[in-house]
Amino acid sequence: MNKKLLVEALGTMVLVLMGCGSAVMNGGATSVAAVLTIAMAFGLSVVAMAYTIGGISGCHINPAITLGVWLSGRMSGKEAGCYMVAQVVGALIGSGILSILVMGLGTEGTGANMYAEGCLLPAFVAETVFTFIFVLVVLGTTSKMNDAPKFAGLAIGLTLVLVHIVCIPVTGTSVNPARSIGPALFQGGEALSQLWLFIVAPFIGGALAAVTWKQLENKK
Repeated sequence: MNKKLLVEALGTMVLVLMGCGSAVMNGGATSVAAVLTIAMAFGLSVVAMAYTIGGISGCHINPAITLGVWLSGRMSGKEAGCYMVAQVVGALIGSGILSILVMGLGTEGTGANMYAEGCLLPAFVAETVFTFIFVLVVLGTTSKMNDAPKFAGLAIGLTLVLVHIVCIPVTGTSVNPARSIGPALFQGGEALSQLWLFIVAPFIGGALAAVTWKQLENKK
């Protein structure tokens, strides 16, 4: 397997295992402390992976980011498609490991994203807007115009923490189709029936971020 695809799968596996694992082990976002813990788990996972595999693949570990990078002209469509497949594979592996751990602890769930009945519109708007913000930060901090590229991984990870703090009560926070696909396939039921939103909305947000960043970049 191509080294870039291997580390994209590995990085996404770590993100899902650590982030979703934190949600499951904390019994969900039932308190302010739990929300902060889950948010930090996702954000720190990104920071760790950014400085571990960023030099190899760019550490997308998120199809919405890969879409944004492709639309920004930084990679080919073929490579973007391969990245996305690798990310979903990594998410499935991470969810599989988490499912085994959950069985051993006697708890349930895999940290799948879901929204409450009657909250389709707020969920769609939240996932679109917060993905837009997140991908825009990724594109900006990794741009050649950035004067402090070494801090990109930290800025991206902290942005994901902020996104989770606000968005967890609405959808559990996806902003990452792969992160949603893995847990939903293992959890099934309502999580699987709502999965489409956590694929479509983040992709729209990622595409909007790419269009916006290209406009900002061209006016520099």
